[in-house]
Amino acid sequence: MLRITELKLPLDHTDEALRHAIVQRLAIADAELLSFSIFKRSYDARKKNSELLFIYAVDVEVAHETALLERFANDHNLVVAPDMTYRFVGHAPAPMGQRPLVVGFGPCGIFAALLLAQMGLRPIVLERGKEVRQRTKDTWGLWRKAELNPESNVQFGEGGAGTFSDGKLYSQIRDPQHHGRKVLEEFVKAGAPEEILYVNKPHIGTFRLTGMVENMRQQIIALGGEVRFESKVTDLLIENDRIRGVQLGNGEQLMANQVVLALGHSARDTFRMLHARGVYMEAKPFSVGFRIEHPQSVIDKARLGKYAGHPKLGAADYKLVYHASNGRSVYSFCMCPGGTVVAATSEPGRVVTNGMSQYSRNERNANSGLVVGISPEQDYPGGPLAGIELQEQLETTAYLLGGSSYHAPGQLVGDFMAGRASTHLGSVEPSYKPGVALIDLAASLPAFAIEAIREALPAFDRQIKGYSMHDAVLTGLETRTSSPLRITRNEHFQSLNLKGLFPAGEGAGYAGGILSAGVDGIRVAEAVARDLLGV
Repeated sequence: MLRITELKLPLDHTDEALRHAIVQRLAIADAELLSFSIFKRSYDARKKNSELLFIYAVDVEVAHETALLERFANDHNLVVAPDMTYRFVGHAPAPMGQRPLVVGFGPCGIFAALLLAQMGLRPIVLERGKEVRQRTKDTWGLWRKAELNPESNVQFGEGGAGTFSDGKLYSQIRDPQHHGRKVLEEFVKAGAPEEILYVNKPHIGTFRLTGMVENMRQQIIALGGEVRFESKVTDLLIENDRIRGVQLGNGEQLMANQVVLALGHSARDTFRMLHARGVYMEAKPFSVGFRIEHPQSVIDKARLGKYAGHPKLGAADYKLVYHASNGRSVYSFCMCPGGTVVAATSEPGRVVTNGMSQYSRNERNANSGLVVGISPEQDYPGGPLAGIELQEQLETTAYLLGGSSYHAPGQLVGDFMAGRASTHLGSVEPSYKPGVALIDLAASLPAFAIEAIREALPAFDRQIKGYSMHDAVLTGLETRTSSPLRITRNEHFQSLNLKGLFPAGEGAGYAGGILSAGVDGIRVAEAVARDLLGV
């Protein structure tokens, strides 16, 4: 198998044109091209008024491969395609008495459990929330009726926080073992569109994720695994610095020598329990800020120029970074084209926002986190749990500023820049439900964050015309950009001071997003298998 890169075709090319371009590129007869598949497809829209081209990398099977490689020996855009086949580290020869536990059933927990099940290790999954269909109903209860279920919401339940997101499946992690490919392939098997295997920035969307999560759960069960919902872990069973099992909220104890902690970044009560039990953890940086909403048409025009609205391109996204004069970094986070801002709290009396899109990305507004980086050394130097305490303080303030009704505090960008409270909306209708209470957001974040965001907005407007438009809406607060702590682990993926405990995913501080969380779940499952199987 060979890989051709930098193969360029017009935006509106036909399906047949790609095969023809491969044949021309290799200077072979059509019959010599035995098969081909798209490995990657992207486009470069930086020159908005020039012709926009799709850029392909394709894997091809040809007759006379060796001769062709010799003929193109000096061409760096034609190479042998790397073998990206996933290989398991081992497999249980027969059902084993020991069964690993997986705590949490978000992207990391799903892939940890799936891989363990595929290796014959019959994991037991413990998820504090509900199955995804019932969880969706509970989540809509907050959005439509301002009724919060603290154990079943955007953060807790089958699928994790990623279920109510844009479903982005790209990451900047280093992945030399191609675990990311395994994640994407399993998603396709579970019902995701095949294009996620090759488009430059793949995404799925909430509605599709729901069915996929159910399918993956059924696969785990079919392979001998077990998934228990409404099963909250409230304590660890420890003997001689080794984990021996967990205790559930109903008093039940489950024994296990290998426990994967895939908690997600919002399991604050569990973090506190772990800290009280002496599990080593440390504070880490995260970010705080707002969600910003613009008309999607403004972003499309700024990013795609004359190609704005083209059906093959869909809604445009962006990624922005600015270094403010006060030393703070401001950046866009979890940008959701054609999406909505959603209520994402998991605790009574607090307001948190996040962004969500469907696969179609066809809502009127674009939204993104607009956040400022903070660090334990500078902003919350009180120990491993100090970041959680800061989040809680900010989220409580947001709840009060919004009127103590799960409405979110909001402000027009023009008013925010001028330092005055907003009194009425303009052309941008905020999408957050239950609703937005217009105020002066200066009281919602530390002064350094407000100062940095005010400085960044005009700079971002120079990159995306209309970004600091008066009627754009800021909605507060975005506080759960990542875990505020790290449950530190060693080279065997185990806790530094508790053997058999495998901290994993975003909550443990080792991932950020669906793809990287899934990859970390695979890596941890491999470590558990090595520990169990002795390989």
